[in-house]
Amino acid sequence: MPTLKVYEKPTCSTCRKLRALLAERGVDFESIDYHTTGITEEELRGLLREMGAGPGEVLRTREELVAELGLDEPGVAEDELIAQMARHPELVQRPIVVRGGHALLARPVERVLELL
Repeated sequence: MPTLKVYEKPTCSTCRKLRALLAERGVDFESIDYHTTGITEEELRGLLREMGAGPGEVLRTREELVAELGLDEPGVAEDELIAQMARHPELVQRPIVVRGGHALLARPVERVLELL
């Protein structure tokens, strides 16, 4: 069973680069296409805890939806960010890699080496 979980979107160029890096190193991993399966608020909160990050740190600020939903306004509560990210997975940056209770945003993809 793989010890690495990768939350990704297979069509994402950064995710493809990460896949190539892991394949090159012979690292087996479990792929979670959260754009298809969705991501719950609870799951997202767990990932953020494992990353030691707040939701603003994994928000894809260049998504048009951020402005449409007013998520770029000052004072937006973390709970609201998490709720909207769970409703709209495209708002979550990727790829997020998890191993043994630790997670990180693999941007650049070489950051994954910190978990290997």
